[in-house]
Amino acid sequence: MATLRKRNNGHWQARVRKANQSITKTFINKIDAERWAKQTEVELDKGSFVNLGLAERTTFAEIIERYIVEVLPTMRGGTADYIRLKALARRPIAKLNMVALTPQKIAQHRDERLKEIAPATVIRELSYFSSIITYARKEWGININNPVALITKPKNPQGRTRILDAAETNALLDALRPTGRRSIWMLPLVKLALETAMRRSELLGLRWEHIDLGRRTIFLRLTKNGTSRTVPLSTHAVQILTEMPRNIDGRVFPVTHEVVSQAFNRARKRAGVKDIRFHDLRHMAITRLAEKLPNLIELSAVSGHKSLAMLKRYYHPNAEQLAEKLG
Repeated sequence: MATLRKRNNGHWQARVRKANQSITKTFINKIDAERWAKQTEVELDKGSFVNLGLAERTTFAEIIERYIVEVLPTMRGGTADYIRLKALARRPIAKLNMVALTPQKIAQHRDERLKEIAPATVIRELSYFSSIITYARKEWGININNPVALITKPKNPQGRTRILDAAETNALLDALRPTGRRSIWMLPLVKLALETAMRRSELLGLRWEHIDLGRRTIFLRLTKNGTSRTVPLSTHAVQILTEMPRNIDGRVFPVTHEVVSQAFNRARKRAGVKDIRFHDLRHMAITRLAEKLPNLIELSAVSGHKSLAMLKRYYHPNAEQLAEKLG
């Protein structure tokens, strides 16, 4: 049953009651209130009514902030995500309420961001949006369809294929040598990354209790893909670890992600090496390991990739070397 009531401010409040439900909404004029009330009664009778009240009262920024507080602390890599999500919460699209967050608005945001940042970053932002909205639907009663699923994503750019040659590698390692105020941890960190193909997060989370130099293994309890992994160590990797100083708190590399990024960039500039990122070291290491471990199952066990398709993105064979193998 629907009832209409004119409020003191001249607006009209429509209320629809059915069974144990009471749904209220306010309109500027009576015609809109009547139309909504009739439509709501029909949807309630059919069992297709979706209560959008909470979604209309909640902005996307509020959902992002709640996600930061309640969900992000339970996730790996939360520190980097915190910075990105805080920035997204300040974007104009975050000021919209959840009902106004239509596919058209998401597409508009996509197009504006493509003028400012790389397609890969836009894809990551849209992935954040989708995850947050899906979580809000399932856990917080925000009854909207996921608008991100209804727009076209930017094309995934081709994966990076940057591999340093021997001269560039030597120049980079020389620029990392701990002289003056340079960190004593960067050179062994980069060397171990090249020997093991471990991710930066795995290296920085490494503790001496995880390392068994006798068995030549490193045990990673929790990795990016959510599983544990045991990394075999080459003779050179064992030598790198043996020669390293031991920090009192048990961490193998007592430095932060930010310190590593800054120190690596400074060393890259000193070495005169262009277009190289720390993550490219993993590409280089996997490419080298592939020469020693032609069995893809063994190689993926070392690298930690669950799919061969993803592993392929990290393997960059040298065409000249392949030609020599062909004879």
